[in-house]
Amino acid sequence: MKVESKHIIKTNNLSIGYTSRKEVNTIASNLNIQLKKGNLVCLLGKNGIGKSTLLRTLTKVQPALNGEIFINNQNLNTLNNLNLSKSLSLVLTERLPESNLSVFELVALGRQPYTNWVGKLTDNDLQFINTALEQTNTTHLIHSRYYELSDGQLQKVLIARALAQNTDLIILDEPTAHLDLHHTLETFTLLKKLAVNFNKTIIVSTHEINLALQLADELWLMTPSNFVSGKTNTLIANNYVNQLFDSNLIHFNKTLKQFTISNSQ
Repeated sequence: MKVESKHIIKTNNLSIGYTSRKEVNTIASNLNIQLKKGNLVCLLGKNGIGKSTLLRTLTKVQPALNGEIFINNQNLNTLNNLNLSKSLSLVLTERLPESNLSVFELVALGRQPYTNWVGKLTDNDLQFINTALEQTNTTHLIHSRYYELSDGQLQKVLIARALAQNTDLIILDEPTAHLDLHHTLETFTLLKKLAVNFNKTIIVSTHEINLALQLADELWLMTPSNFVSGKTNTLIANNYVNQLFDSNLIHFNKTLKQFTISNSQ
């Protein structure tokens, strides 16, 4: 099947979920996503709605129940791990394995898809690493051990590793889950800058809804009944955003682009 090259990621009638010996648990079905380069995309929805399942499926961590996924015009099922690691990079919230890696060594791991079997870094590799450190303002941390970092510093270092990997697509699952307000804003501002300055496509699963509404170029909205994707302002104007929560406790203010407590209106 021929897929338009202008889409960095595309799905055809994608169904996601889990299978067991007794049954198939479908979380979402008939997902048809088309995403171009250079956008910051925020994936929004309630806890347990299936955001992480969608990201795991798009990154080949778990299989799709049905349908097709294309990354840079290639069917995801035809990509081996090496080629996939040159197309997309991941920033997850799981704790890192115990080690004595320095910040420089951790960021340098982003070059693994390109180094030879002995892992020797070339001048080109070092250029990508140094650029990633500079862009994330983490150069001053290169001699620190990663376990010595604050949560905010570590998150920037992990983003630097993804940037050093030099993929068109960067996917982050709840990157600000353990960060305070200052570092949350700093992280989102950094991701927006990378999307604009480096033409990266960045997909972020997040609960920081009001911040996402301010900064995201596009939204992926997951509710129990449907999945909607599109430009942020279009989804706001067409009343899709206010369907994220079925509750009398909160209200979506179109003018402010924010959810607020209902009794404050």
